[in-house]
Amino acid sequence: MDSVKCLPRRLRASIESLLFVVALALSHAGSAQPAHADASATLDAFLSGVHSLTADFKQEIYAADQRLLETDTGTLSLARPNLFRWSQAEPSELVVVADGKKLWTYDVELAQVTVAPLDDTVNSSPAMLLSGDRGVRDGFDVVETFSRDGLDWVRLAPKAGGSDFSSVLIGFEGKSPRRLELVDGVNQITRIALANVVVNPELAAGVFEFKPPAGVHVLGGKS
Repeated sequence: MDSVKCLPRRLRASIESLLFVVALALSHAGSAQPAHADASATLDAFLSGVHSLTADFKQEIYAADQRLLETDTGTLSLARPNLFRWSQAEPSELVVVADGKKLWTYDVELAQVTVAPLDDTVNSSPAMLLSGDRGVRDGFDVVETFSRDGLDWVRLAPKAGGSDFSSVLIGFEGKSPRRLELVDGVNQITRIALANVVVNPELAAGVFEFKPPAGVHVLGGKS
């Protein structure tokens, strides 16, 4: 069972967006593609040089008709291999933690924790990019590059059918990611803006530990 797809849409959108950020930040770079040498150089420099990252985020989810459905804000921390923490503060508190073995999702308002083996999340794209040491280009092609809003953009498209996302845009400022835009199979758009990005910070091990609070309902595994 795909643990991500079984979650409510609000949680799923946040988790899948985060999984792509983690995969992008922590995957090993693949071979460069000559048709997009400049984009490949930017992407490769980021992929090969990042071992940990922290940032503030603002996530906006839009319907296919461009109606804004939801805005979320919070912080994220990433570290190799397969460690991350997504702490959403507004409009409702949500914590997602991958401790290297399990994926924990804590919805504070519902007083509910969902836990699943981290490997279960790799069946859908872009979550599949977390598996092993596969590079981003094992699942995606660089199809376009351009400049907009002071950022250098790279557009990725999945190589295989059945992907949850039809298009992924990454906006870089220098070698640092600042914005992501993910379009899913029903043309719903997730836009993520990153601020206060710190590349390769020293992170305490406890950042990626999670213990369900007393009294919350735990689904999908033992606490």
